[in-house]
Amino acid sequence: MAYLKWFLPFIVIMICSAGELYSQHFGPIPDRFESLRQNSITSLESTGNSLWIGPGLNRIDENSPDIFIPVNADSVFDGRGRVFSLQADGNRIVAGLGYNTESGDGSVQTGMGFYESIDFGESWRFIPFPLDPQPDENSDCTIASVGPPCDLEFTYGEETYIQTRITVPQQSPPFETDFRGETVFVAAWASGIQRSLDGGDTWERLILPPSSVSELTPDRSYQWTSQAGSSGTVERYDPRSDNNLLGFGLLIDSNDRVWAGTAAGINISENALTASRDQVSWRRISADGRTDGLLGNWIVNIREQPGTNRIWMSTWNATTSENDRFGLVYTEDGGETFRQFLEGERVNDIGFHNGTIFVAADRGLFISHDDGDTWRRIEQIRSPNQIINKDAEYFALTATEDRIWVGTSDGLASSSDGGETWAITRVDFPLSGGNIYQQDASDVDTFAYPNPFSPDVHNMVRIKYETSGSGRSTLRIFDFAMNQVYEQRTDGISQSGSYEFTWNGTDSSGRYVATGSYIYVIETPGGQVDGKILLID
Repeated sequence: MAYLKWFLPFIVIMICSAGELYSQHFGPIPDRFESLRQNSITSLESTGNSLWIGPGLNRIDENSPDIFIPVNADSVFDGRGRVFSLQADGNRIVAGLGYNTESGDGSVQTGMGFYESIDFGESWRFIPFPLDPQPDENSDCTIASVGPPCDLEFTYGEETYIQTRITVPQQSPPFETDFRGETVFVAAWASGIQRSLDGGDTWERLILPPSSVSELTPDRSYQWTSQAGSSGTVERYDPRSDNNLLGFGLLIDSNDRVWAGTAAGINISENALTASRDQVSWRRISADGRTDGLLGNWIVNIREQPGTNRIWMSTWNATTSENDRFGLVYTEDGGETFRQFLEGERVNDIGFHNGTIFVAADRGLFISHDDGDTWRRIEQIRSPNQIINKDAEYFALTATEDRIWVGTSDGLASSSDGGETWAITRVDFPLSGGNIYQQDASDVDTFAYPNPFSPDVHNMVRIKYETSGSGRSTLRIFDFAMNQVYEQRTDGISQSGSYEFTWNGTDSSGRYVATGSYIYVIETPGGQVDGKILLID
């Protein structure tokens, strides 16, 4: 496969001697002007041999080293928008957009809208985030107001109910999107599960069961409860008072069932794709401590394993109940029973490739070749010339035709052999001219990042440099009094290009150095460069 010429099998040889560290690397790192937007990769989606990447809406073809830049998606390319969710089918891509709003209580995730492309990203249509209309300005609504005009009325079955208005995008980021034809779904936390039957032109919030019942059908009456200030508890559909109305996970499976994950369980509908809003039925399942049930109630990711009837879900604990646990489950009987795995692990995503199951979690990447009977954990991913930080979190997974792709907080990794060897893609920032996102960057001979650097926070600092030929490169680090504290040599450089040293803030004896300014000097066959690192404790 043509793509493989860009990635060599991982071989790193390290030999320790008195006061020195030798490392052998093979091949330079890429130095593209068209780069990933950032190293923290939070969402991935594939179609054929193409990979779509969030939060920057980049694309990679596994048969090419080039990175697609969404210059026509200005809300992401040069705006504050970031991709929270992705769904792709052929030339059609739907991206859920959001951003962070600063408030007195900190940063709040906020819904922005959607981008849709039907020509593989050549052009994009922006779809505003759906919100309820504001009440009439003469309504004089307060926190204690109940019912119209401050609340909205809706009909389900033969009954009429009231629901709170969602009039602001804060706390409604589009955590998951999915579509089938012109029907588009989004799970957007406070905005619940929203549906569009016309490709995003109009939207409606689907009615989910109250957390006190196990099913919702239009032939029965229901009670949703809500707090209304000093008025106490009232009957009202209100996501502030019921965790099952908070949308997070979402899937349309191959049998046209809709799976909606909330902070109070999994909701399964046989007719949500086509039924009118007042006729959509749900079956709700929550964790109850059974060994063949859900591990936890907060359903974060829902994925269908290709070629099987299995629906996999990651569960987080939403409460302090002993029945609410982190972990992974799958069902192959539509939710009647579940098989449990990796209890206690905070799982962020699930992926599949050639019969192998991959799980992205806070503590690393888990791999199973036997349907979950046994698991191997990869604590740190390495490639021939790059490394994922050992403290990185693993956020996202998907598979193209020939590779599994892993999004981490420190870059994008991929493997074509089930996780035995890896290639790593990180932000490219050439020493000359920066990249497409920072085109006015100054030309430099070397730089270190992050800088300032904290061993406790960042774990390691990367030091980028270029060499004009093959041979040994040597990194020496000195304190402010010019006492050498660290040395590292690379003997495996066989061609010119850009390379990186890494330093974890220790001296050659493995002890952490003191806070202060440090000078590094790199000697290569083509000359010498130097720079400074500010280390903070």
